[in-house]
Amino acid sequence: MNDATTLGEFEQLVLLSVLRMKPDATAIVVRRELNQGGRPVSRGALYKTLERLEVKGLLTWEVSESTPARGGLPRRRFVVTPAGVDALRSARETLLYFWSGLEGQLG
Repeated sequence: MNDATTLGEFEQLVLLSVLRMKPDATAIVVRRELNQGGRPVSRGALYKTLERLEVKGLLTWEVSESTPARGGLPRRRFVVTPAGVDALRSARETLLYFWSGLEGQLG
């Protein structure tokens, strides 16, 4: 894994939230999931992270149907790319390695 696909903790949580919420992973839904998971996040921080993940090639989006509530404007649904799934797997393996053997120390 190179630096472009190294994930920070919040990036991991965003990608995991997108995966959990598919096929309805709009920014509003992802933000709600993060908040429910105990990670309150501002809209600005979420959008900046979504943009960064897209630049890294770990996330993409597609246009969903427009809604009257949005004045006929469509929403963006986010999708984790195969590279994003690979980055999550790698991050999980790294964390599991470092957690291994510490169960007794951490209770």
